[in-house]
Amino acid sequence: MEKINDFVERELIWSQPRALEMEYELRHGGLLLATMRFRSHLGSFATAESGDGQWTFKRVGFLETKVTIRESGSDTDLGIFHNKTWSEGGTLEMLDGRKYLANTNFWATQYSFKTETGEEIIDYQKIAGVLHMSAKVTIAPRAREIAETPWIVLLGWYLVVMMNLEMLPIHYPVSKDKP
Repeated sequence: MEKINDFVERELIWSQPRALEMEYELRHGGLLLATMRFRSHLGSFATAESGDGQWTFKRVGFLETKVTIRESGSDTDLGIFHNKTWSEGGTLEMLDGRKYLANTNFWATQYSFKTETGEEIIDYQKIAGVLHMSAKVTIAPRAREIAETPWIVLLGWYLVVMMNLEMLPIHYPVSKDKP
C-alpha cells in the first residue's frame, strides 16, 4: 500500500467494493492507499491500514459518545474524537492538546476536519450510498505538516460510515393485534 501523504492535493476515493460487507478501500486511480474493515455488522470496532501503519477505531459511550484511536495491538490512545451529535460534528483531541474540529452539512453529504483556526485539512465530499458507500477525499497542503494525517484521513471515513449507519431507518415489527 502507498503512503497517504504522497497523495496530498490529489483526488482520492473511498469506496465499498462489495455491498453489505463492512469493508472499504481508499484509492487514487488504480492504486490502493488504505483499507478499513469492521469486525462485525453490529459493532463499532474497525481496523484501518495504509502504507503508513495500522490503527483501530472504536466508539464508546452511550449519550456522550467518543471514538478511541490506537495503533493496532496497543492499549494507548493516540487521540480521542468527542462526538457532538446535536451540533453535527465533533472535536479530535490529541494527547499533546492540539484539537481538530470536524463538521458535516445538514444532508451528511460532506464532512471535513479543520484546524482550531478554521483552516481545512481534510474534506470528504459527495458522500453517498447505502449498499455501496463512497466519497471523494481531498487532503489540503497544510495536512503535510500534521504527523497524524494518515490516520485522521482513515478516522474521518470511520466517522462517515458510523454516521450513515445511524441514519438507516429502523423497521419495527407491526402488531397484527387490534387495539
